[in-house]
Amino acid sequence: MILSKTCDYGLRAALYIATHEREHFVSIRRISEKLQISFHFLTKILQILTEKGIMISFRGPNGGVKLARKAEEITLLDIILAIDGPGLFTDCALGLEKCWEGHPCPLHQEWKQIRTDLKNIFQSKTLADLAFRIKSDTFRISDLAVTT
Repeated sequence: MILSKTCDYGLRAALYIATHEREHFVSIRRISEKLQISFHFLTKILQILTEKGIMISFRGPNGGVKLARKAEEITLLDIILAIDGPGLFTDCALGLEKCWEGHPCPLHQEWKQIRTDLKNIFQSKTLADLAFRIKSDTFRISDLAVTT
């Protein structure tokens, strides 16, 4: 995958939460178990999303996390930028610092188009769009069967 493992897990956790949007707060322990993500690693990821205003967290026995806005208002791009930053959509495919139109790397033109296409896809898909697909039992976000 072209996203970091942190971002991958952040997207999957956000999608899981979006499929349980009617619940007040979703337990981080439950998300961790259902998605097979280390509890401590997931906690750090959700802390980032909370700091960026995508999640709200609540401590205590009935604590957990929930989306800060409606799932229809949060795009995959919002989550990617919050966790990984804009590098996927701006950086050189070969990692060169000074790659630009006037001084391109050998992959510049192709990567430029791919970056644009990826950004458009991630910007056009909301958590609600994908949560609907997951709820229809057609798509999955874990190697295990994810049930409520």
